[in-house]
Amino acid sequence: MTPPIAFLSMTGAQILRGGRIETGNISVREGFMRDDPIGGGPSINLAGYYILPGIIDLHGDAFEHHLAPRPTAPFPMAFGLAGTDRDAAANGVTTAWMAQSWSWEGGGRGPDFAEDFMQAHADFRDQMLTDLRIQVRCETHTVDTQDRLIAAIENYGIDYVIFNNHLDEALEIAKTHPDRIAAWAARAGRTAAEHVALVEATRDQSEQVPRYLCNLAAAFDRLAVRYGSHDDPDGHTREYYSMIGAKVCEFPTQRAAAALANTWADPVIMGAPNVVRGGSQSGNIAAVTLICDGLCDALVSDYHYPTLAQSAFALDDAGILDLAKAWAMISTRPARIMGLGDRGTIADGKRADLAIVNSTTRQIEGTMAAGRWSHLSAGLAHRLTQAAPRLRVAAE
Repeated sequence: MTPPIAFLSMTGAQILRGGRIETGNISVREGFMRDDPIGGGPSINLAGYYILPGIIDLHGDAFEHHLAPRPTAPFPMAFGLAGTDRDAAANGVTTAWMAQSWSWEGGGRGPDFAEDFMQAHADFRDQMLTDLRIQVRCETHTVDTQDRLIAAIENYGIDYVIFNNHLDEALEIAKTHPDRIAAWAARAGRTAAEHVALVEATRDQSEQVPRYLCNLAAAFDRLAVRYGSHDDPDGHTREYYSMIGAKVCEFPTQRAAAALANTWADPVIMGAPNVVRGGSQSGNIAAVTLICDGLCDALVSDYHYPTLAQSAFALDDAGILDLAKAWAMISTRPARIMGLGDRGTIADGKRADLAIVNSTTRQIEGTMAAGRWSHLSAGLAHRLTQAAPRLRVAAE
């Protein structure tokens, strides 16, 4: 892996530090940020740019498009991971969780695929510039995979699990939209009749689900895994998950679930695309509504990395949050939720994870992850190129 920059001082930029954006200087040394610049050391003027904490994305499935741009056109996993790494970096992301399903559905969402993906991720780790991690989206009705799932979590160092329950949706679709069931079945390599039979057999495990989830919760606590739930429809559901330790409330579909999470001090996560598009694609509660009510803690890419930065500027433009507070929802707060004390803010001794944004175009022109350039483009690349001779002389 490319070593981090030995030393670089960046001056004249608008820097988000201490909850405020002010013009100032920041130095990077051996992968960390420092407040004590070396006199006469390499320096570049970044007037006209924001220097913001690198984005921390707690949930994204855009990686699926890199693994299989079309459902019938999969690529090698290493190829897909490399594409995801570049995609995340180009959008200012320095740490990201890829949301991989562990489901009764099989196919690309089943345990076999998930384990293959975990191994491919482990093999690719030394090549990463972005700190790519895996979030396991565990379907609640996967009772017979308990030991296998716990072993995979432990063997591959998975640190984040979210509980899903799409069974009720599948049962409803089977009754009302047989065409959608046929498409769903085809993705998993089954006939519609085989898929319906699987759904019904999975439903028969319902009585075993509560004990299964509690057993998983106990294992996750032992392994220091953070866990939560996805698409909570109401306060009762959120309360249940919170009581077993699944504290993260990811994409609540109604205000009541988010309000209950707030009462229990459970972090609420919503999608940045929801903010940028002005509402949920599924007709659920708008993220902006929860943000205005103080019921949303962090924003995630969901399915589109570019909307992370765009959502922060959109909140600022709308007068809902200033840019410092809005950017915290994609950097400082996610770091706090995941217990990552070494990143998420610009401060002395923190990892040099930075997003460098053109203040006029609002385009991310540079991303630095642990003191390594993971993305450079446009004016920033030109400015660094022009400064290269001076940087070399100063370094000598």
